Amino acid sequence: MGLLRLLVLCTLAACCMARSPPAPPLPQRPLSPLHPLGCNDSEVLAVAGFALQNINRDQKDGYMLSLNRVHDVREHYQEDMGSLFYLTLDVLETDCHVLSRKAQKDCKPRMFYESVYGQCKAMFHINKPRRVLYLPAYNCTLRPVSKRKTHTTCPDCPSPIDLSNPSALEAATESLAKFNSKSPSKKYELVKVTKAMNQWVSGPAYYVEYLIKEAPCTKSQASCSLQHSDSEPVGICQGSTVQSSLRHVPLIQPVEKSVTVTCEFFESQAQVPGDENPAVTQGPQKLPQKNTAPTSSPSVTAPRGSIQHLPELDDEKPEESKGGSPEEAFPVQLDLTTNPQGDTLDVSFLYLEPGDKKLVVLPFPGKEQRSAECPGPEKENNPLVLPP
Repeated sequence: MGLLRLLVLCTLAACCMARSPPAPPLPQRPLSPLHPLGCNDSEVLAVAGFALQNINRDQKDGYMLSLNRVHDVREHYQEDMGSLFYLTLDVLETDCHVLSRKAQKDCKPRMFYESVYGQCKAMFHINKPRRVLYLPAYNCTLRPVSKRKTHTTCPDCPSPIDLSNPSALEAATESLAKFNSKSPSKKYELVKVTKAMNQWVSGPAYYVEYLIKEAPCTKSQASCSLQHSDSEPVGICQGSTVQSSLRHVPLIQPVEKSVTVTCEFFESQAQVPGDENPAVTQGPQKLPQKNTAPTSSPSVTAPRGSIQHLPELDDEKPEESKGGSPEEAFPVQLDLTTNPQGDTLDVSFLYLEPGDKKLVVLPFPGKEQRSAECPGPEKENNPLVLPP
């Protein structure tokens, strides 16, 4: 019996000393050169501000955008070339037209019932020692806020209407006529309506914003043959018409119309005297010309990008969104390359010293491996104006 116990103990000891063969090492994934950053980091917010400033400056039409929050950000540090940031920004349309060239701090987001919101993706290059700020590319997608949802919150609020609505055109024409009547010499013509809303007050009310240009004729000229069809807009006006019934007069019930107008001229345009005198606006200080971005060749310095306007989500047909995910409500694509290893972008024109200067540009990153601190805190926390 003792011998049997000894054999059992020896067998157990041999089993404990035996080692299993080592498992093959797992293949290591190459580390991505894109480093996720916190979306509320002070440097990130500064870079986002620079990028949005350049996006606004690149526009020739529409309204300036403001930053609501940084949705995602990655940094690609490239030794002596500095950093290339990949930014995803949630934005809001402001009350400043892009032609006004106002400073961003002077522009305010619109009321929630007239908001236009969306998302931008942008690449932005910063080389601090060389004092280079450069926007290679961007794309934005915007939508108006849902009228159905805003009416649930505020059923009596004004509602956006189509810019081609005859009543909107009539409101713009009548308010501009009132503005011209107070001008001592110059006359102005309607370029186009840029915003239109209606509301029922004591009768139908229409609120419009529209661009104006200087007319070829002065008020002292009965007629003239000159046409300035290609002249640039010189200002923007806000006008309204409100009709109300005089219910205290029985049977007849005539209608009176109230017309208001205020106009603001762009940059160095002269002021017009009178109660509706517009303010002359001054554009923000511009970055040096070398800080703008190239298109297809290094000699061209305009950034590559566009702003896409889509209808509100409630207006889309069911089949248009069938099979789509909520993240596709604001489809924004920004891929200068599809090569996983990246391609080079010549930015020599940004630098004064001789020699080629090239940035490595990678495909725009997705949501994987982003910082836990993203998205950052929003300035306007109304869920109606936050992309999914």
